[in-house]
Amino acid sequence: MIRIRVELCSANDRTVRELARMEIANDGGKRDDDFADYIVRTLRGRSVKALDKRVVARKGMVYRHPRKAVHVWHLIAKALAAMNYGGCNAAQESQVTRAD
Repeated sequence: MIRIRVELCSANDRTVRELARMEIANDGGKRDDDFADYIVRTLRGRSVKALDKRVVARKGMVYRHPRKAVHVWHLIAKALAAMNYGGCNAAQESQVTRAD
């Protein structure tokens, strides 16, 4: 399983606070060295205490991801899209520009 934690690291007092958590797990289906299907879920809460309760906020699937051909960030982006994060409403609310 891949676990993604979003943390806020304060520059003022050096505290670290977990804001969000996502889990990505292989679905356990047919084994393929090149492609895999993943079950993805985000957990409800904005603190370690709440997130540790493991209540699912959203869930989805990523199918036939080229597991060795691309970086893990591509899988994370697909997982977020599969759960409808960053949808049309979010894109309309803010401008997004690629920085090179």
